[in-house]
Amino acid sequence: MKSSPSARSWIAAGVRHELLTRALPALRHDMTAPVSVIRMAVLMLKRQVAADPVDPAACEDRVNLIDNQVSELVGAIRSLRDWELATTDDGITRSALVAQCMTLMRSAFDLHGVALEVDDSLSAQEDEPLWPHAAALRYLVLGALGYLHDGVDEIGAIRIEADGADALRLRAQVREPGGASAVLDAHRAPRALAIDLVALQNLAEDLGYAVVLEADTVRFALAA
Repeated sequence: MKSSPSARSWIAAGVRHELLTRALPALRHDMTAPVSVIRMAVLMLKRQVAADPVDPAACEDRVNLIDNQVSELVGAIRSLRDWELATTDDGITRSALVAQCMTLMRSAFDLHGVALEVDDSLSAQEDEPLWPHAAALRYLVLGALGYLHDGVDEIGAIRIEADGADALRLRAQVREPGGASAVLDAHRAPRALAIDLVALQNLAEDLGYAVVLEADTVRFALAA
């Protein structure tokens, strides 16, 4: 029986939830790191205030540090809004989109022995065009990464390249036989929620994008 549009939307929502779950460790780190610095700064500030005599300059430095870290924490919390598809955004450049997704997933992929490589053509440049729907594009790039990560046997790296002026191409590369990273995969738990072809296609269609899938390559334009 063919699934209804409503069912396909629910499938896409489940895929987005899975992708957000995979990105959460990096998001959580961005929020907890400032908290750790704030706690240490408060401890040092207490000691400096209790000193006799009090060093005003040292206390001011600690207060400025705390203020800076609070700003970073607030920024990290506010960034959660960027994952809401209904939120209106100012768009995102192609290089910034790739950089964000690399930051979110690099550590997790490294633990599984999968390197993330970015082509030089995707370095930040002046006057880059902004592409609308940054949240949707972020989910799409993460979905493509997950598709290659979960579906390509003996994957050793994923390379992200520019495809013309308005598209991205992600290519999986097989690891060299006998590589040290292969030991990590021997202890990987099987994922029941793998991003497979059906999951990625449902995600892309729900977001309004078309993806071209091959055995080890994903390509899509940045315009919906």
